[in-house]
Amino acid sequence: MGFEVTAWDYATFIVAALAGLSVLSAIVWLAGLPGRIAISRKHPEAEAVKLMGYAGLFPTIYPWVQAFIWAFKPTDVVDIRQFPAERARQTDEEILRLSGTQSTSEQGKAADPKDQQV
Repeated sequence: MGFEVTAWDYATFIVAALAGLSVLSAIVWLAGLPGRIAISRKHPEAEAVKLMGYAGLFPTIYPWVQAFIWAFKPTDVVDIRQFPAERARQTDEEILRLSGTQSTSEQGKAADPKDQQV
């Protein structure tokens, strides 16, 4: 190449790679923000908000903004076509699944002594 590569050149490459990784991680964090907000607010459509946040940031910013607003939508509206207690139970199970924790019904099944073989 006509020049000698020194330690400062390698340091420059490392700093450039770290800067690129930090920008990429900031973009991924920002894209997932509506989904995390929806999960923490126990939104009934939390998975849709999460997917729209990731998919909406990259082509244009407008779907991401809509997902961000949707994550803050009041969720205390009762749909009269469904039983509110059943809908609340379904929402709680979906939130537990999205957050990666185990539901109480699954914990009860795992701790059932009848299921264990002797």
